[in-house]
Amino acid sequence: MNVQVAVLCDAATDDNGKLNLLGAFDTIYARELPAIHPQCAVALRLTFYAEDEGKHTLKLSFVDADGRPVMPPMEIPVEIVLPEDLHFGTRNFIVNIQHLKFEQPGLYSVEVTLDDEVQTSIPLLVRTLAPPTVA
Repeated sequence: MNVQVAVLCDAATDDNGKLNLLGAFDTIYARELPAIHPQCAVALRLTFYAEDEGKHTLKLSFVDADGRPVMPPMEIPVEIVLPEDLHFGTRNFIVNIQHLKFEQPGLYSVEVTLDDEVQTSIPLLVRTLAPPTVA
């Protein structure tokens, strides 16, 4: 398997195999904590080969810097079957997340695993904005 795209974004769509991304980001700025990010998406574009054929479990785990979960992991069953005339197959996966809560500023990540083997990690930094100065 090859990870072509792994990104956090405002929104994503799959249009007949074309992955469309809107607003890719890696930092969230919060005015106060805990912070709730109203909506985002994890977008993946994965290429599978003949040796990947069969049933698998794709898992996304949103964790803090210490590896503690921010939300329950998301498991996606995946079955790979390639026609004989194809050398590879590409699939898009889009997971929409609403009301993502961050208790503290710092480094977070989305760990992407296939059958419990880490394939990639998407970093996310949560920062607090400085309070406005009073003139």
